[in-house]
Amino acid sequence: MTPHPRLKTPLCDLLGCEVPVMLAGMGGVSRWELAAAVANAGGYAQLGMVREDPGLIASEIKALRAATTRPFAVNVIPSATEPGLLDRQIGTCLDLGVTDFSFFWDVVPAVIARVIAQGARVIHQVGTLEAARQAEDAGAAMLVAQGVEAGGHVHGTTGMLQLVELVARAAKVPVVASGGIASGAGLVAALAAGAQGVHLGTAFLATQESFAHDYHKQRVAEAGPADTVYTDIYVLNWPAHAAVRVIANSVTRALGFDLTGHDPDRLPREPIADEGGRPILRYSTDSPLRITTGDLEAMALFAGQGVGAITDIPPAAERLRRIVAEAGAVLDRLEGK
Repeated sequence: MTPHPRLKTPLCDLLGCEVPVMLAGMGGVSRWELAAAVANAGGYAQLGMVREDPGLIASEIKALRAATTRPFAVNVIPSATEPGLLDRQIGTCLDLGVTDFSFFWDVVPAVIARVIAQGARVIHQVGTLEAARQAEDAGAAMLVAQGVEAGGHVHGTTGMLQLVELVARAAKVPVVASGGIASGAGLVAALAAGAQGVHLGTAFLATQESFAHDYHKQRVAEAGPADTVYTDIYVLNWPAHAAVRVIANSVTRALGFDLTGHDPDRLPREPIADEGGRPILRYSTDSPLRITTGDLEAMALFAGQGVGAITDIPPAAERLRRIVAEAGAVLDRLEGK
């Protein structure tokens, strides 16, 4: 891949990638196969390991290293993980020589300090300017500014371009844009707002190497931006009132206009699916994976508002190539070429 010269941002040198495109650390979905495909195609990969057993984390890291020599990060979520498990997760990563960690949701300075003390670098995703300041003050080397258009868990209510502009003006560290980006035009817009790159989830969920269930991938490929909803009904396993963006389904339609304000303590614990012997509850944050069986339609089908740009399920390298090529074409048009 030979990207447009203006796509070679300082982020590429910082992360050791060829193009300023990061794979989001989607829990369950961003496993070694997808991470390796994105890394080998020139992007920057993250393993999504939220609440995963340390043994699985170790096997995923080893499999990824066997498939690529490119650098990568491991994503865990301190505020959504039992402290003892989080301690073992981070210890496993450090023991295996992981040099980049990515965190999300609440900023936990002690966790950031722990990995920095071991020589590792922290990428922190944030949804507000205040959280960006907290993460930078705690030692984050890079910030991912997530707009409300994002799929999956959403930690703010500001649009991506506005948030990126605010954070990029205030931060002394590089800023990456996240939320509703699934095209080359979106990449160029993010760069114009002050980002040094983009952080993509939905665009890579709907690829052949993704560990998402084929049903989820197909729903993404068929959906448009108006088909996504912002709700906190899928909250079990996460802090109370944690909002997500999902494709509308029978669960969200049954809520009518009451899409937010749900108390997890008042939600029933009703198994509706199975993931390798683990029961999946209605209203949990689990999305359907390759190994999931049951009522997939009622599960959290995460997708951002950029979903309208996604109409097929190609290899991840092809998805990345198209986005970079389109971004180059947009830049050429802007330069009058």
